[in-house]
Amino acid sequence: MSFATEPPFTHGQAPKALATTAILLCNLGTPDAPDAPALRRYLGEFLSDTRVVEIPKALWWLILHGIILRTRPKKSAAKYASVWLPEGSPLKVWTQKQALMLRGYLGQRGHPVEVRYAMRYGNPSIASQLDQLKADGVTRVLILPAYPQYSGTTTASVFDAVYTWAAKVRRIPEFRFINNYHDDAGYIKALAGKIRNHWQTNGQSEQLVMSFHGVPERTLMLGDPYHCECHKTARLLAEELGLPKTRYKVTFQSRFGKAKWLEPYTEPSLIQMAQSGVKSVDVVCPGFTGDCLETLEEISMEARHAFLEAGGKTFTYIECLNDSPQWLAALSELSIRHMGGWPTQSAPDAATLAASRAAALALGAKQ
Repeated sequence: MSFATEPPFTHGQAPKALATTAILLCNLGTPDAPDAPALRRYLGEFLSDTRVVEIPKALWWLILHGIILRTRPKKSAAKYASVWLPEGSPLKVWTQKQALMLRGYLGQRGHPVEVRYAMRYGNPSIASQLDQLKADGVTRVLILPAYPQYSGTTTASVFDAVYTWAAKVRRIPEFRFINNYHDDAGYIKALAGKIRNHWQTNGQSEQLVMSFHGVPERTLMLGDPYHCECHKTARLLAEELGLPKTRYKVTFQSRFGKAKWLEPYTEPSLIQMAQSGVKSVDVVCPGFTGDCLETLEEISMEARHAFLEAGGKTFTYIECLNDSPQWLAALSELSIRHMGGWPTQSAPDAATLAASRAAALALGAKQ
């Protein structure tokens, strides 16, 4: 249903559904299938976002359609195929599961709000999920990006998609936006718990490498807080783990194009570490809340190969937070704080009320 053409509302008439609250968990996105046509559609949407690529539109259009979308989809499809799950893309699988589990955690804490997930690029889109929430009678929506560290290239782009949808809607729901949670105590403890559990089972390597997704360096010069927030996450995580500065390293991965990106780069750093005599590393990706192509293929496969080829002996990838109970508990606490003051319980329907009355009468009769 398109709400740009929603049916007229008669002033003074009560809406069909009672006011309800929802959370929309938004992640970056994923192709619908690990093949070239799907990658072409996905990359075309992703790389057309001016938040992602800040190059003059006319020039970038020629590069994107004349070169990148002709050559990159086939290569990217092969990478996606190497990590694709029976249920679909890992990123989509984990995001969907987190939304479902978050709903359960919130319900257990007395906040039975609706929780949906959406992708900034690909399906289900943010617009389609907002359409459905509005059709379901939701009037308050908390936008929860899956990015702990704020960046104009990610978090702000999610907000853009919400604003674009709202510009076409007459009766707009009330919105709240979570900008970041890079230093949230629950998030940090969940990361530390994941790493400690891994160390208890597999032992601890010489070095812990914290690899964050990279962005062009010019974004830092223009005032984007991402670089600083990544380093704060790393510092707080190291403190929680009791690691001195000599035992961990912060790096940035996924460089694209020839421009200078945030340094040091992950793979060259791992090669240098191996060549300098470091024999074992644990690698974690704190900026990703769910495993995806960038963690499973780029880090666990490509970076592993580079480290071992350079002389390293043991490379261990520590999986993302995924469905960690400690993480879902932290995410529910974060959500509750940001929904403060909103009604988070729907009124019971007639059947529930009737059952409650019957139970009360039966209890009274027994007494």
